[in-house]
Amino acid sequence: MAKYEQLVPRFLKYVKTETRSDENSTTIPSTQTQVEFAKELAAELKEIGLDNVRISKKSGYVFATLPSNIDKPVKKVGFISHMDTADFNAHNVNPQIWENYDGESDIKLDEEGKYVLSPKDFPNLKNYKGQTLITTDGSTLLGADDKTGVAEIMTAMDYLVHHPEIKHGEIEVGIGPDEEIGTGADNFDVDDFGADIAYTVDGGPLGELEYETFNAAQAKITFVGKDVHPATAKGVMINAIKLAEEFDAQLPAHEVPAETEGREGFYHVLSMNGTVDHAEMTYIIRDHDRQKFEERKQLVKDIAAKMNANYDEPRVIVDMKDQYYNMREVIEKDMTVVDTAKQAMENLDITPDIYPVRGGTDGSKISFMGIPTPNLFAGAENMHARYEFTSVEVMEKATDVILEIVRLVAGEEN
Repeated sequence: MAKYEQLVPRFLKYVKTETRSDENSTTIPSTQTQVEFAKELAAELKEIGLDNVRISKKSGYVFATLPSNIDKPVKKVGFISHMDTADFNAHNVNPQIWENYDGESDIKLDEEGKYVLSPKDFPNLKNYKGQTLITTDGSTLLGADDKTGVAEIMTAMDYLVHHPEIKHGEIEVGIGPDEEIGTGADNFDVDDFGADIAYTVDGGPLGELEYETFNAAQAKITFVGKDVHPATAKGVMINAIKLAEEFDAQLPAHEVPAETEGREGFYHVLSMNGTVDHAEMTYIIRDHDRQKFEERKQLVKDIAAKMNANYDEPRVIVDMKDQYYNMREVIEKDMTVVDTAKQAMENLDITPDIYPVRGGTDGSKISFMGIPTPNLFAGAENMHARYEFTSVEVMEKATDVILEIVRLVAGEEN
């Protein structure tokens, strides 16, 4: 019998609930499906037995508290995950379970064999020999990012309620919306949450422990053209599409996601649309180093200024905003939160895999709000699309890590 009987059923139930976020929405959360899912999670937390279960009006987060069962003061530890899924079809998710995977065979996701999860394309499958995998049916994403984390946190809290012999201090739970569109933690209420330290349970494979993320910005560039009939265009027409091409050509050609790795930053054009009269491009700008990050942003502004100098009015308009910063700036001042997670993994014979994230988590913002919040593995692989999968065994180990962190924070040494 599995140690966590409800872990997989919870996960399967969660992924079948559509909760995709919407970057074009102005509401918090960005979609009504997240509002309804938050209510379901709040009801479940109450049923499990947590106290002070509430949905934050400010942020849309579901918050809850598991009271301490020890009589000494210890740090309040929080565990955070997100309920939304990425911008890929998430309707009618039909998860499939593959027991005792051999680590070599192709997994045919759909009956026609159009979508195949193959070790040839995804060598990471070889790491899961003998394990039970949960996949999609090829028509949707799975939602393992981050409903693995949601299921693991809920299951860990349930386990603690039913095993009072495990000593722990006060534990805070936070399950939030809109992480995938980068706005979920903007209104996170640190005082309401109340933790001293926290962990997002939102990582990938076994052992991931991340406390260094990108610094991130988004730049929306508007190009203002002048459209006239081509027959009389000489000396008059200004083609906004050509302006956009000219702008992009002045960015470093090789500093793009497809040609960078590790701590190498990049410029990434996400979208482009336009006509002769008007065009728009959206970029994301990333770098782990704060100074290099600021230099990247300045280059975008300098290119625009240089181009505008050729005209009697601004033709290239930059709207830039920072999205999040490298949490390492905060966490490296006191590495206890990382050391505790590392010790928890080692106690469970899990090798910590610590490396700089080429992305960000809600912890990137929450750390700068005052709660150091590194990221723990949750088990999702091939995130955000039809080839997404997770391992039941890794999810169980992620739940083990949560419980071990709780034990260590309470001062329960081996």
